[in-house]
Amino acid sequence: MKQLKVKKLPIQLEEVSMLPVIFDKAGMEYQVIGTANWATAYPYTPNVIFRIAYSDEALFIHYRVRENSVRAVAPHDNGHVWEDSCCEFFSSPIDDGSYYNIECNCAGTVLVGHGTGRNNRSLAPQPILDEIGRWSTLGRRPFEERVGDCDWQMALAIPLKTFFMHNIASLQGKSIRANFYKCGDQLQQPHFLSWNPIEIEKPDFHRPDFFGELVFE
Repeated sequence: MKQLKVKKLPIQLEEVSMLPVIFDKAGMEYQVIGTANWATAYPYTPNVIFRIAYSDEALFIHYRVRENSVRAVAPHDNGHVWEDSCCEFFSSPIDDGSYYNIECNCAGTVLVGHGTGRNNRSLAPQPILDEIGRWSTLGRRPFEERVGDCDWQMALAIPLKTFFMHNIASLQGKSIRANFYKCGDQLQQPHFLSWNPIEIEKPDFHRPDFFGELVFE
């Protein structure tokens, strides 16, 4: 199981677009989302890296992706963002058998759910989603698949209240289970990559038994 130490930064964001610069100044290192767990059926492996930090109020994630095509068709939050060029963060901030999925396509359209498994998940209400800060180098409007080599970045500022089924006052000093993913179910080259490996036969990200560990310093 992979383990990642998450640094606390005194971040006060006026614009989410400044997050990469703040991370650069803080010397934040990139991690790789590169495990092609089902390489026989889905061999394509785009280049995907991320950085993560936190403050008293929020989690901050910066993704960088290079892939052969991009797609952002989902027209609204809590839609089918996983069918697009999508980066995902699954976590169990409270050890009660449940977990959250925070999924975001390359145009900053998000989906947030909570539950104990793939089925019967509760979706976050729109007022919760509206408070998630989002920035993408590809803009914020939906678009059909664009084929060709593409580098893009996305930054997210995720308030702790995004974990809407729990009251999380602070992450400092905590250790939680989590995983990071990159997918694109409806792209010309579908792919399913993870940070921590998933050792099952068919693609399934809803596997908290294969989460890694985040240690909040």
